Amino acid sequence: MNSDKDILLNDSLDEEMLKLDSPTESKQVKLSEEPIASSSQSVKREEVKTTLPSVGTTTASTNKSHCILVHPKQRGNPLLRSIVNVPWEYDDIVPDYIVGRTSCVLYLSLKYHNLNPDYIHGRIKKLGNMFQLRVLLAQVDLKEPHAALKNITRVCLLTDLTLMLAWSPEEAGKIIESYKMYENRSSDWIKERPADDSYTKLVTALSSIKSVNKTDSMTLLQNYGTLENIMKSSEERLVSCPGLGPRKAKKLYKLFHEPFCT
Repeated sequence: MNSDKDILLNDSLDEEMLKLDSPTESKQVKLSEEPIASSSQSVKREEVKTTLPSVGTTTASTNKSHCILVHPKQRGNPLLRSIVNVPWEYDDIVPDYIVGRTSCVLYLSLKYHNLNPDYIHGRIKKLGNMFQLRVLLAQVDLKEPHAALKNITRVCLLTDLTLMLAWSPEEAGKIIESYKMYENRSSDWIKERPADDSYTKLVTALSSIKSVNKTDSMTLLQNYGTLENIMKSSEERLVSCPGLGPRKAKKLYKLFHEPFCT
Protein backbone atom coordinates (compact mmCIF):
# COMPACT_ATOMS: atom_id res chain seq x y z
CA MET A 1 0.00 0.00 0.00
CA ASN A 2 1.36 3.45 -0.89
CA SER A 3 2.15 5.81 1.98
CA ASP A 4 0.89 9.38 2.22
CA LYS A 5 4.29 10.59 1.11
CA ASP A 6 3.96 8.80 -2.22
CA ILE A 7 0.42 9.92 -2.99
CA LEU A 8 1.65 12.42 -5.59
CA LEU A 9 3.04 9.61 -7.69
CA ASN A 10 -0.49 8.67 -8.77
CA ASP A 11 -1.24 9.54 -12.36
CA SER A 12 -4.53 11.09 -11.32
CA LEU A 13 -2.62 14.05 -9.94
CA ASP A 14 -1.67 15.09 -13.46
CA GLU A 15 -5.18 16.47 -13.95
CA GLU A 16 -4.76 18.69 -10.91
CA MET A 17 -1.37 19.91 -12.12
CA LEU A 18 -2.81 20.87 -15.49
CA LYS A 19 -5.13 23.28 -13.70
CA LEU A 20 -2.14 25.40 -12.68
CA ASP A 21 -1.51 28.48 -14.77
CA SER A 22 1.05 27.73 -17.43
CA PRO A 23 3.45 30.45 -18.62
CA THR A 24 2.45 32.48 -21.62
CA GLU A 25 4.29 34.79 -23.96
CA SER A 26 5.27 38.18 -22.62
CA LYS A 27 2.37 40.57 -22.82
CA GLN A 28 2.92 44.05 -24.17
CA VAL A 29 0.94 46.71 -22.34
CA LYS A 30 -0.84 48.89 -24.91
CA LEU A 31 -1.64 52.55 -24.41
CA SER A 32 -5.23 53.49 -24.93
CA GLU A 33 -5.93 54.71 -28.42
CA GLU A 34 -8.43 57.26 -27.14
CA PRO A 35 -7.09 60.83 -27.37
CA ILE A 36 -5.95 62.44 -24.16
CA ALA A 37 -7.55 65.84 -23.85
CA SER A 38 -9.29 68.15 -21.47
CA SER A 39 -11.57 71.17 -21.84
CA SER A 40 -8.72 73.53 -21.09
CA GLN A 41 -5.85 71.98 -23.01
CA SER A 42 -4.90 69.14 -25.31
CA VAL A 43 -1.96 66.92 -24.63
CA LYS A 44 -0.13 65.33 -27.55
CA ARG A 45 0.05 61.57 -27.37
CA GLU A 46 3.80 61.50 -28.00
CA GLU A 47 4.37 63.70 -24.97
CA VAL A 48 2.79 61.16 -22.64
CA LYS A 49 5.50 58.90 -21.24
CA THR A 50 4.56 55.79 -19.30
CA THR A 51 7.26 53.76 -17.52
CA LEU A 52 6.28 50.15 -17.05
CA PRO A 53 8.34 47.37 -15.42
CA SER A 54 9.23 44.40 -17.60
CA VAL A 55 7.02 41.33 -17.48
CA GLY A 56 8.08 39.05 -14.65
CA THR A 57 9.72 41.72 -12.54
CA THR A 58 8.77 43.97 -9.71
CA THR A 59 9.68 47.62 -9.29
CA ALA A 60 12.24 46.59 -6.70
CA SER A 61 13.91 44.08 -9.03
CA THR A 62 14.06 46.70 -11.81
CA ASN A 63 16.02 49.01 -9.54
CA LYS A 64 18.29 46.22 -8.27
CA SER A 65 19.09 44.41 -11.50
CA HIS A 66 22.78 44.19 -10.57
CA CYS A 67 22.22 41.64 -7.81
CA ILE A 68 20.37 38.43 -6.98
CA LEU A 69 17.16 39.08 -5.06
CA VAL A 70 16.46 36.60 -2.28
CA HIS A 71 13.16 35.87 -0.55
CA PRO A 72 13.41 36.55 3.22
CA LYS A 73 12.27 32.96 3.94
CA GLN A 74 15.57 31.77 2.45
CA ARG A 75 17.44 33.43 5.29
CA GLY A 76 19.74 30.87 6.87
CA ASN A 77 19.89 28.64 3.79
CA PRO A 78 23.54 27.44 3.65
CA LEU A 79 23.63 27.78 -0.15
CA LEU A 80 23.82 31.57 0.28
CA ARG A 81 27.39 31.22 1.60
CA SER A 82 28.45 29.92 -1.81
CA ILE A 83 27.17 32.98 -3.71
CA VAL A 84 30.35 35.08 -3.59
CA ASN A 85 30.95 36.32 -7.14
CA VAL A 86 27.77 38.39 -7.49
CA PRO A 87 25.99 40.56 -4.88
CA TRP A 88 22.68 39.48 -3.38
CA GLU A 89 20.16 40.95 -0.98
CA TYR A 90 16.80 40.14 0.57
CA ASP A 91 13.67 41.55 -1.02
CA ASP A 92 9.91 41.05 -0.91
CA ILE A 93 9.53 38.79 -3.97
CA VAL A 94 7.31 35.87 -4.96
CA PRO A 95 9.96 33.27 -6.01
CA ASP A 96 12.87 32.26 -3.81
CA TYR A 97 15.44 33.93 -6.06
CA ILE A 98 15.31 36.39 -8.95
CA VAL A 99 18.40 35.88 -11.09
CA GLY A 100 17.49 38.01 -14.11
CA ARG A 101 14.97 40.42 -15.56
CA THR A 102 12.71 37.54 -16.59
CA SER A 103 14.32 34.62 -14.73
CA CYS A 104 13.63 33.19 -11.30
CA VAL A 105 14.44 30.14 -9.17
CA LEU A 106 12.32 28.10 -6.80
CA TYR A 107 14.40 26.10 -4.32
CA LEU A 108 13.27 22.70 -3.04
CA SER A 109 14.89 20.17 -0.73
CA LEU A 110 13.84 16.62 -1.59
CA LYS A 111 13.78 15.76 2.11
CA TYR A 112 11.37 18.63 2.73
CA HIS A 113 9.35 17.64 -0.34
CA ASN A 114 8.80 14.15 1.10
CA LEU A 115 7.45 15.67 4.31
CA ASN A 116 5.37 18.40 2.62
CA PRO A 117 4.46 17.21 -0.90
CA ASP A 118 1.87 19.97 -1.44
CA TYR A 119 4.35 22.78 -0.77
CA ILE A 120 5.79 23.06 -4.28
CA HIS A 121 2.36 23.01 -5.94
CA GLY A 122 1.28 26.04 -3.92
CA ARG A 123 4.50 27.89 -4.78
CA ILE A 124 4.13 27.23 -8.50
CA LYS A 125 0.48 28.32 -8.49
CA LYS A 126 1.36 31.54 -6.68
CA LEU A 127 4.18 32.21 -9.15
CA GLY A 128 1.80 31.87 -12.09
CA ASN A 129 3.24 33.20 -15.36
CA MET A 130 5.28 36.05 -13.90
CA PHE A 131 8.59 34.93 -15.42
CA GLN A 132 9.65 33.57 -18.81
CA LEU A 133 12.35 31.28 -17.37
CA ARG A 134 11.31 29.51 -14.18
CA VAL A 135 13.83 27.12 -12.64
CA LEU A 136 13.08 24.52 -10.00
CA LEU A 137 16.38 23.92 -8.20
CA ALA A 138 16.09 20.65 -6.27
CA GLN A 139 18.74 19.65 -3.75
CA VAL A 140 19.15 15.87 -3.64
CA ASP A 141 19.51 15.18 0.08
CA LEU A 142 17.88 11.74 0.27
CA LYS A 143 19.60 8.37 0.18
CA GLU A 144 16.89 7.03 -2.12
CA PRO A 145 15.76 10.02 -4.19
CA HIS A 146 14.29 8.20 -7.20
CA ALA A 147 10.61 8.40 -6.24
CA ALA A 148 10.83 12.06 -5.29
CA LEU A 149 12.77 12.89 -8.46
CA LYS A 150 10.18 11.11 -10.58
CA ASN A 151 7.47 13.18 -8.94
CA ILE A 152 9.09 16.60 -9.35
CA THR A 153 10.13 15.76 -12.91
CA ARG A 154 6.45 15.20 -13.70
CA VAL A 155 5.59 18.48 -11.99
CA CYS A 156 8.16 20.36 -14.08
CA LEU A 157 6.91 18.83 -17.34
CA LEU A 158 3.31 19.77 -16.58
CA THR A 159 4.06 23.33 -15.47
CA ASP A 160 6.88 24.21 -17.90
CA LEU A 161 9.64 24.53 -15.31
CA THR A 162 13.33 23.91 -15.93
CA LEU A 163 14.59 21.30 -13.45
CA MET A 164 18.11 21.65 -12.06
CA LEU A 165 19.63 19.24 -9.53
CA ALA A 166 22.28 19.91 -6.90
CA TRP A 167 23.84 17.40 -4.50
CA SER A 168 25.05 19.91 -1.93
CA PRO A 169 24.25 23.46 -0.73
CA GLU A 170 27.52 24.65 -2.27
CA GLU A 171 26.57 23.29 -5.68
CA ALA A 172 23.08 24.80 -5.40
CA GLY A 173 24.56 28.21 -4.60
CA LYS A 174 26.91 28.04 -7.59
CA ILE A 175 24.02 27.18 -9.91
CA ILE A 176 22.07 30.24 -8.77
CA GLU A 177 25.21 32.36 -9.05
CA SER A 178 25.89 31.12 -12.59
CA TYR A 179 22.39 32.05 -13.76
CA LYS A 180 23.04 35.64 -12.68
CA MET A 181 26.60 35.79 -14.02
CA TYR A 182 25.50 34.59 -17.47
CA GLU A 183 22.26 36.59 -17.52
CA ASN A 184 23.34 38.78 -20.44
CA ARG A 185 25.68 36.30 -22.12
CA SER A 186 24.92 34.46 -25.32
CA SER A 187 24.89 30.68 -25.49
CA ASP A 188 28.38 30.77 -27.05
CA TRP A 189 29.85 31.54 -23.64
CA ILE A 190 28.94 28.13 -22.25
CA LYS A 191 29.86 26.13 -25.33
CA GLU A 192 33.06 24.11 -25.27
CA ARG A 193 35.81 25.93 -27.14
CA PRO A 194 38.04 23.87 -29.44
CA ALA A 195 41.75 23.95 -28.75
CA ASP A 196 43.67 26.38 -30.95
CA ASP A 197 47.23 25.11 -30.47
CA SER A 198 48.79 21.69 -30.99
CA TYR A 199 50.06 21.42 -27.40
CA THR A 200 46.56 21.83 -25.94
CA LYS A 201 45.20 19.32 -28.46
CA LEU A 202 47.84 16.78 -27.43
CA VAL A 203 47.09 17.26 -23.73
CA THR A 204 43.38 16.80 -24.42
CA ALA A 205 44.01 13.68 -26.51
CA LEU A 206 46.27 12.04 -23.91
CA SER A 207 43.96 12.89 -21.02
CA SER A 208 41.09 11.20 -22.85
CA ILE A 209 42.84 7.88 -22.11
CA LYS A 210 41.21 6.26 -19.08
CA SER A 211 43.15 6.89 -15.83
CA VAL A 212 45.47 9.45 -17.51
CA ASN A 213 44.62 12.99 -16.37
CA LYS A 214 45.75 16.36 -17.69
CA THR A 215 48.62 16.58 -15.21
CA ASP A 216 49.93 13.21 -16.42
CA SER A 217 49.59 14.37 -20.02
CA MET A 218 51.56 17.55 -19.42
CA THR A 219 54.24 15.60 -17.52
CA LEU A 220 54.59 13.15 -20.40
CA LEU A 221 54.95 15.92 -22.98
CA GLN A 222 57.43 17.74 -20.77
CA ASN A 223 59.61 14.61 -20.45
CA TYR A 224 59.26 13.23 -23.98
CA GLY A 225 58.68 16.34 -26.04
CA THR A 226 56.50 14.75 -28.73
CA LEU A 227 53.72 12.19 -29.04
CA GLU A 228 55.97 10.08 -31.25
CA ASN A 229 58.56 9.76 -28.47
CA ILE A 230 55.86 8.72 -26.00
CA MET A 231 54.59 6.03 -28.37
CA LYS A 232 58.10 4.64 -28.92
CA SER A 233 58.97 4.56 -25.22
CA SER A 234 59.27 1.26 -23.35
CA GLU A 235 56.95 0.40 -20.49
CA GLU A 236 59.87 0.50 -18.02
CA ARG A 237 60.75 4.03 -19.05
CA LEU A 238 57.14 5.17 -18.84
CA VAL A 239 57.01 3.90 -15.25
CA SER A 240 59.94 6.16 -14.36
CA CYS A 241 58.02 9.22 -15.56
CA PRO A 242 57.18 11.33 -12.43
CA GLY A 243 53.65 10.78 -11.16
CA LEU A 244 52.69 8.19 -13.76
CA GLY A 245 53.13 4.91 -11.86
CA PRO A 246 53.13 1.29 -13.10
CA ARG A 247 49.36 0.98 -13.64
CA LYS A 248 49.05 4.05 -15.86
CA ALA A 249 52.30 3.24 -17.65
CA LYS A 250 51.08 -0.27 -18.46
CA LYS A 251 47.74 1.00 -19.76
CA LEU A 252 49.45 3.68 -21.87
CA TYR A 253 52.01 1.27 -23.33
CA LYS A 254 49.33 -1.32 -24.11
CA LEU A 255 47.22 1.29 -25.87
CA PHE A 256 50.06 2.34 -28.19
CA HIS A 257 51.21 -1.20 -29.00
CA GLU A 258 47.96 -3.10 -29.41
CA PRO A 259 46.80 -3.66 -32.99
CA PHE A 260 43.75 -1.60 -33.98
CA CYS A 261 42.18 -4.62 -35.68
CA THR A 262 42.28 -8.30 -34.73
